[in-house]
Amino acid sequence: METRPMAPVLLCDLDGTLVDTVADLTVALNRLLTERGLGTLPQRRVRGLVGRGAARLVESGLAEMGGAVGPDGLSACVARFLEIYEAAPAVHSRPYPGVIETLTSLRAAGWRLGVCTNKPQAPSEAILDAFELSPFFEAVGGGDRFPVRKPDGGHLHATLELIMGGDAKAARAVLVGDSRTDLDAARNARLPVVLVDYGYTDVPAAELGGDAVISSFAALPEALEGIVADGPSTLPRTIPPMQ
Repeated sequence: METRPMAPVLLCDLDGTLVDTVADLTVALNRLLTERGLGTLPQRRVRGLVGRGAARLVESGLAEMGGAVGPDGLSACVARFLEIYEAAPAVHSRPYPGVIETLTSLRAAGWRLGVCTNKPQAPSEAILDAFELSPFFEAVGGGDRFPVRKPDGGHLHATLELIMGGDAKAARAVLVGDSRTDLDAARNARLPVVLVDYGYTDVPAAELGGDAVISSFAALPEALEGIVADGPSTLPRTIPPMQ
């Protein structure tokens, strides 16, 4: 009897890939800065600071405004930022065009889906719930769920284990993200990566060296076909590890 190949897995970054979250992040960061007697940052500047986790966002925001603090002070600022942000993480945020339709199509084609993000677990789940995206994903690997996070490849592997259990090491997986952090995580995990060029990055996605670059989430299925030779509709063969 012929053995049916294992279903492929798509791991999705959240901020800047699935959902445009920068407006709510900007509101929360600027409220923290204002409480500390500092000025505020324009949203376009905050865009370049997103993607490496809450602590790096807060640390960078404080430094931008001349309010750098020591480790203890930073911990307190991060806690306050998360308190502000988690109270309203999805007021101004919106899924990018084509996200819901594309996730629906990929699920129907046999892909298993997960989220792997440096955003903390609680606001990640809240945002997915708010936009009715949670049912698409079998697991959410937030930035505080495991001992490591992107760009450590272990973050991707741990999220795969949530989805596939003991079969994770044999997973045929691809990451879709928007930044160097995602690229480095995929390379460290020895997985292919599709980069979107509309997200949060200080280096254009086309210059980062991903396996494919797309300008719309709706273009993802075609990009996956280019990376995985058999295409998502036929459950692709094993993707060779990246060298």
